[in-house]
Amino acid sequence: MKNRLAISLFTLCSLLFTASAAHAMHISEGILPFNWALLWSLLAVPFVAWGLYKLKKESSVDLSFKPLVGLMAAVVFIISCMPIPVPTAGTCSHPCGTGISGILVGPAISILITAVALLLQALFLAHGGLTTWGADIISMGVMGSFAGYCVFRGLRALKAGLWIAGFMAGLSADWATYMTTSVELASGIKGDSPFLPLFWKVLLAFIPTQLPLGILEGAMTAGMVVLLYKKRPDLLVKMRVLKHEEVTG
Repeated sequence: MKNRLAISLFTLCSLLFTASAAHAMHISEGILPFNWALLWSLLAVPFVAWGLYKLKKESSVDLSFKPLVGLMAAVVFIISCMPIPVPTAGTCSHPCGTGISGILVGPAISILITAVALLLQALFLAHGGLTTWGADIISMGVMGSFAGYCVFRGLRALKAGLWIAGFMAGLSADWATYMTTSVELASGIKGDSPFLPLFWKVLLAFIPTQLPLGILEGAMTAGMVVLLYKKRPDLLVKMRVLKHEEVTG
């Protein structure tokens, strides 16, 4: 099973690394002015530091935690490497994967996972950029992870089923990411123009691609959670997604 998983991940990564990167970007290099790029980077630093702290804390208690985080990092990396260009917005649409990572490992470590995935994509795939790394961490890592985590936990507290909670978590993580990206782009490129009209233009530019992609990501997230429940419910208990009685009952 482990060998098949490793081969599958290697194959997917090989296809991604050999694919054309001409339109591959989150917020592409050079789109944001220096002052805005610096601001988003400074805002991202404490979140990444929080993720490092949580990873060190969790892995010191459970040695098997790091391999699970590594697997989630591979999932986020691969899912977010499926860009659909949005030329009028200077960026692209793609699934994010932070819904499922936020649910399984919590928002702090999900942010760290996203930061690593974004850095690798910027360095090796021209997917995003180094100057826009902080902005992409905030939109995809921080907003996406917290949206997915909070929506899932909230719906489960209201007794929603795993599929519904997972679907809404994936959908919310995806759409929260692109709403934040719209804020970042409109803030950075507005110049002397009013913010709100440009924000709505950028957000509307995402809708034809991100509306169906958000629904797709919701279904993917729900499917992963339900599959884990059926095949490895012990992992969901271990990751504190479900209580022990929810599995044994």
